[in-house]
Amino acid sequence: MAKGLATLVRVNEWSVDEKRRALGVLLRELDDLEAHRRALDQELSDEQSVAAQVPDEAGFLYGVYAEGVIIRREQLDAAIAAKETEIETARETLNEAYRELKKYEVIRDNRDRRERDDEDREERIRLDEMGVETYRRRN
Repeated sequence: MAKGLATLVRVNEWSVDEKRRALGVLLRELDDLEAHRRALDQELSDEQSVAAQVPDEAGFLYGVYAEGVIIRREQLDAAIAAKETEIETARETLNEAYRELKKYEVIRDNRDRRERDDEDREERIRLDEMGVETYRRRN
């Protein structure tokens, strides 16, 4: 039983670590998407400044550019929303795995405590018997 429980704890620790790493990857991917979104917004702002400085030349070109930016922004927003949903699912999975791990750790700790208590009780009984035997020999 002890080996089986230790194995369960170890397997669940590994599972929690894997899920934690997967969540970390998803969070980094979300950060990348958000960085792309910020870069796109900055690029749009820069292009607007240039277009404002030279309105005659930028009139036709800026309109096409702005349409492209709107499409890319919508795609990024959709990707960010999808990634956030994926992250929420990964967090729920991680929480479930963590609860499962804690359950096995509590069982293991309780078993270890019971074993220590049993060993302590047996040691006290043995010492009491030695004390009684020593007392009998003296008297």
